[in-house]
Amino acid sequence: MSFSFDQLAGSGSVAVMGIINLSPDSFYAGNRCATVEDAVRHAENMVEEGAHVLDVGAESTRPGSQAIGEETELKRLAPVVSALAKRVPVPVSVDTSKPAVANQVLQEGAQIINDVAGLQDHPEMSRIIARHGAGVVVMHMQGVPETMQDNPQYGDVVEDVLEFLRLSVETAGSAGIAPRSIAVDPGIGFGKTLEHNLKLIGSLRRFKVLDKPVLIGVSRKSFIGRILDLDAEERLEGSLAAGVAGVINGADILRVHDVRATVRAVRIAHAIREAGG
Repeated sequence: MSFSFDQLAGSGSVAVMGIINLSPDSFYAGNRCATVEDAVRHAENMVEEGAHVLDVGAESTRPGSQAIGEETELKRLAPVVSALAKRVPVPVSVDTSKPAVANQVLQEGAQIINDVAGLQDHPEMSRIIARHGAGVVVMHMQGVPETMQDNPQYGDVVEDVLEFLRLSVETAGSAGIAPRSIAVDPGIGFGKTLEHNLKLIGSLRRFKVLDKPVLIGVSRKSFIGRILDLDAEERLEGSLAAGVAGVINGADILRVHDVRATVRAVRIAHAIREAGG
């Protein structure tokens, strides 16, 4: 049976995806895990706090970061994914754009691949995901992490990102990935200026034309730091505000570092969204 995003949260509600970082150079130290037991303990805490799904990454994609090899990524990921699949009661997503890594972690028990390249870097990625009956998050990124923030430009950022994601959804469907196994992510902070990010968050309803759950990752990101002039460690309130704005504007899944606070904020935001129709 294929994974479906419908199972993450109750009908019509908003799901919270907890972040687990296995990369030593991730931009926020609060969610870094150095060992398998650290990762499991962190995951269990997030589930207790209300996370509906966990997203595990072993390669930093922060602005300016450099790519790592498949062997290094798998060495970090495989034992953690295997342990989480056995010990936590929620689906495990893996943040990777490498087909060989995706294939291995899906064998280890992951149920979702979160591809920052939106299935557009490697043709085999979509086929691997389809073969495993897994879910996929297709994300938009302009450029690559090392240089994506150098000078991002768009004709119309919303339309350009929408067209990219439309192609990603078509690629997923053509490979045989089930329609409800696909979610879309406009890629906040991935090759976008402050103004691009704000426009995307304010225009999320336009992505509903794709008929897919909309995921956003705004947690503790640099655009919040630019507005508030605060380091990542001090961006909780900004993250909650951006997440709530995302939910009001149509987000279905929030990818976050701070699960408990986000779950509480999202319940209020979702209630207001539903009351307003």
